[in-house]
Amino acid sequence: MFNNEFSDRITIKKVNTNESIELNQRRVQIRQNQNGLMAVSYVAPVFEIMDLENFFEDVISSEKLTLDIGDTGEAKVSYRGMVDGKGKNFPQNLDHKIILLQKPTFRDDRENVQITGFSKFKPRGKIS
Repeated sequence: MFNNEFSDRITIKKVNTNESIELNQRRVQIRQNQNGLMAVSYVAPVFEIMDLENFFEDVISSEKLTLDIGDTGEAKVSYRGMVDGKGKNFPQNLDHKIILLQKPTFRDDRENVQITGFSKFKPRGKIS
């Protein structure tokens, strides 16, 4: 059971219009790779999946969204697309969609170089 201080909902909100949709955390699995690409796998009744498809219908790739997991704070993400989930055989009244989101990545042109007991940042390619 969830603690009272956390919600059992995941909220995705469009930054431009403030329109949002809530997903039940019990039906969601989130995977993320080292490059910040997240796959939000959602298995739900067909009518909820239709609401999800309607929400993302006019969202273009790279549109800015916010993701709030259990009221822990909004994280900025970019929409990358939505695909049909495969694999498991679900009953006829359930459907599976995977929402692809990208967390912002910050490129740092410095390298952390250890020099005699302390760290020193130097631009890439200029390490002496």
